[in-house]
Amino acid sequence: MSITFTRIDPAAEREALVAFLTGNRFPHHVAAQPTRAEVESWVDDGRFRDEDNDSFWIDHAEHDRVGFFRFEDLSEDAPLFDLRLDAAWRGRGLAAPILQAATERVFTTMPEVTRFEGQTREDNAAMRRTFRRCGWVQEAYYREAWPVRDGSPLASVAYSVLRRDWETGTTTPVVWDAQG
Repeated sequence: MSITFTRIDPAAEREALVAFLTGNRFPHHVAAQPTRAEVESWVDDGRFRDEDNDSFWIDHAEHDRVGFFRFEDLSEDAPLFDLRLDAAWRGRGLAAPILQAATERVFTTMPEVTRFEGQTREDNAAMRRTFRRCGWVQEAYYREAWPVRDGSPLASVAYSVLRRDWETGTTTPVVWDAQG
């Protein structure tokens, strides 16, 4: 399955970003259904491209454009990401190859990065399975840390993959020390 990332020019593709992000509902994101005004302010604030962020359309060899991917915290030694699939492409097994392609991109283009991180809500079972399928390890469970509009906060679950694990195809488990 061939996944490519096509870099977004936020100024030139403002309307495409607005259309994609307002035309889909993203139930497991803090901004589940962003408004036009929110997306336009994100473009204006550099959320899609600056020293810490770089955004891409996700293109699939057979299905064309299937979603959006943003690398975050690029000036740090452990970047994060935001993955948003078009509603029509969810549940079709695309998240794992997208995450694998993103991980490869990070570790092959950013030699200083030793770990790649991601977080999701406790109730996003599909993404949690995707992390595990791709060799990522759960490292934290932050109780009531994920804000939910019009609802009580949920837990945020943090995962990562280490460069050395990606290079060797192994998984280094987390050592949970309850002894303190």
